[in-house]
Amino acid sequence: MPAHPWSDAEWLHKPERGSRFLLRLMLWISKRMGRRAAHMVLRLIAAYFLCFAPVARHGSRLYLARILCRPVRIRDLYRHFLTFAVTIHDRVYLLGDEVSSFTIQTHLSKEMEHAIVEARGALLVGAHLGSFEVLRSVGQQYPGLSIVAVMYEENARKINTALSRIKATTPPHVIPLGRPDTMLRVQEQLGKGALVGFLGDRSVGSERKQPIRFLGDMAYWPSGTFRIAAILQRPLFFMVGLYTGPGKYEMFLKQIADFTDVEPAGREEAIRNAMINYVKEVEYHCHLSPYNWFNFYDFWS
Repeated sequence: MPAHPWSDAEWLHKPERGSRFLLRLMLWISKRMGRRAAHMVLRLIAAYFLCFAPVARHGSRLYLARILCRPVRIRDLYRHFLTFAVTIHDRVYLLGDEVSSFTIQTHLSKEMEHAIVEARGALLVGAHLGSFEVLRSVGQQYPGLSIVAVMYEENARKINTALSRIKATTPPHVIPLGRPDTMLRVQEQLGKGALVGFLGDRSVGSERKQPIRFLGDMAYWPSGTFRIAAILQRPLFFMVGLYTGPGKYEMFLKQIADFTDVEPAGREEAIRNAMINYVKEVEYHCHLSPYNWFNFYDFWS
């Protein structure tokens, strides 16, 4: 299969770097101005990115043209950047044990509820769509439930450096992706009944990708998360926390695949079907909340 034309190193250094910079900036603003005053500054930050981030602006325009099915206006681009800035700012408080200050509407499938109540653990896969941190609200609904994020080591290290400034009584539990012991640590957390979450729309290095149609054209999607679920013979759940307004989110957790009884001979087909289901969920929720998509580059290139 041909390599993805967009350099993996490029997204690693550009989109994630932007998230880390924004997170540090939000920490600084929130500490000095408070949550309400900080929201006023977010509009200036969104305007700055609109004016001085041409690559991100181009990526936003390409996506919005597909999802809105009409000519993209300046205010559409601005709203896209503002939604991103707001979710990064909210991240400071969601990770700082202030989940209760948000209104979060939760939709759990029956399979998800059973996995939590029976402490079976669950593998979750999301995208750079909305806010992963909203998942912490489930931990409040079910005392003792552990939420674990799996991410690439460089991102985990730099994000944790920024988050170390937040005085959280329950700091985020992160497993670095790509280490020899990653699979064992994931399996260990599942055995403890944890919800273990991945983001399945970006990759680095030589991770295998599959072309799947998304918003009208083929895009390349990494298969790593789905292979982990297949190897561990676990059900896989789609997760997303959509920003719906100031202080408001809507979270969805839904089973999209079950690798429990998949034989080795049928593994590749099962992985492919799971990935197709995943992309369908991503597309559906993009239509539900168009400005929550935070891949600011040409996702289809």
